[in-house]
Amino acid sequence: MAEETQKEPGRMTQLWRVFQMTRKADKWIVPLLIAVFLGPVALGILLPLTVLPGGILTLVLWILSGILTGVLLVLVVLGNRAESTAYKQIEGQTGAVGAVLQNGLRKAWQTSEYPVAINPRTRDAVYRAVGKCGVVLIAEGSKTRSKKLLDDERRHVARAVPQITIHHLYVGPDEGGTPLRQLRKELNRFKKTLSKAEVLAVANRLEALKKPGSIPIPKGMDPAKARAPKPR
Repeated sequence: MAEETQKEPGRMTQLWRVFQMTRKADKWIVPLLIAVFLGPVALGILLPLTVLPGGILTLVLWILSGILTGVLLVLVVLGNRAESTAYKQIEGQTGAVGAVLQNGLRKAWQTSEYPVAINPRTRDAVYRAVGKCGVVLIAEGSKTRSKKLLDDERRHVARAVPQITIHHLYVGPDEGGTPLRQLRKELNRFKKTLSKAEVLAVANRLEALKKPGSIPIPKGMDPAKARAPKPR
């Protein structure tokens, strides 16, 4: 018997799930959504009745415009609050960087939710992202403890692809670290020097030269289940 394929949830179902998840962690989301919806609707009613008087058709068009604007604002505000809630839920957990890399970046990046180097004792880890800016190494955890891991991985990458620019970031509690919610923005700030084909070639080269005996992510958070918000 053929395995039944699971049907993707509809758009409204997805929005309802996002709202329910956000509502549990954000007590202000309901009054905020009500306010941003009713504001444009109220303007759509008051403006044609006071400042810009017209016929019934004009009034209906203004009200419809207010409703549509209110719905749009609700979606924007819900998306932003849901994104903030999602980052708060995974920030500081093992594998949070991997969740963002795997689920929060556009397809122009070649990444993995699993680290390329890890300290099993401290759970500090280094992740790798390959994009049009070159190779970016992201250390997760203490900046002091993960420095050696990052330096070792930098040398490994430099030997494999010596002509490619290597950047680095630290995501963690130390001073000068990048907050998890800013990771995607920081990655996209680097100057683009590679084409899409070159990105794929570099990623394949590094994957083929993967160091033997790589250590899997330690027990803790499963980045595959902790979904960071997808880019809009």
